[in-house]
Amino acid sequence: MTTALAFLLAAVSARSSIVTRDVDYEHNGVKLQGFLAYDDSKTAGGKLPGVLIVHEWWGLSDYEKGRAVQLAKLGYVAFALDMYGKGKIAADPKEAGDLAGQFRGKPLMAERAQAGLDQLLGSGLVDPSRVAAIGYCFGGSTVQALAYTGAPLAGIVSFHGGLIPASPEVAARIKAKILICHGALDPSMKPEVIDAYRKSLDDGKIDYEFVQYAGALHAFTNPEADAKAAAFPSMKGFVGYSPSADHRSWADMQVFFNEIFAPEKS
Repeated sequence: MTTALAFLLAAVSARSSIVTRDVDYEHNGVKLQGFLAYDDSKTAGGKLPGVLIVHEWWGLSDYEKGRAVQLAKLGYVAFALDMYGKGKIAADPKEAGDLAGQFRGKPLMAERAQAGLDQLLGSGLVDPSRVAAIGYCFGGSTVQALAYTGAPLAGIVSFHGGLIPASPEVAARIKAKILICHGALDPSMKPEVIDAYRKSLDDGKIDYEFVQYAGALHAFTNPEADAKAAAFPSMKGFVGYSPSADHRSWADMQVFFNEIFAPEKS
């Protein structure tokens, strides 16, 4: 556990009833370990909205666990899933690419994410009609893939994720609204790729919002992005933390959640 997460958990425990625990589970013979967080003081009033969190290509880390705690403080039951295997964290970009590569463009991406969603829904704490999924980088692509299966999600949020165009078949079954939070200077997505992605959503009449944050590179929400860029030459000028884009995108996510989780008017 990093010092930052330890400090966050200590501060939270001093002020509220945040409960956190590791959750062991399995998918296709792979042993996985996710992280559950919720405010126990809010569960007495009934089931809460749930948020699934999918990690960056590095693997499930204290970064995503910290996001789970933040969401718990907002009144959500949050589950940070594990795509790679219990305790598996990439040491460098090559290993991260290899780990993420086993999922890209394959049904396994959505299937492994569904296993995490099943853990969230199976917690007994979540209102199944009010569930969303968020993902970072690789995780942003993953929540799109999961939503495209018709999974029971009210909405998804992709933070600096790779974009997966929606086919007509996807448009016919998707239930989720989509919020894309994208860095305006992210070199991973060329303008023509963004245009093709948005056209696919427009053609499918999918409910989405695409927000670009000025000056933001890839991985703009992660405070560790600058250290990654310094440690690995291939990532210099590619990733970078943007406090303003981080804060604005988190605020945009909260507005989005308020919309999708609002009681339907009769």
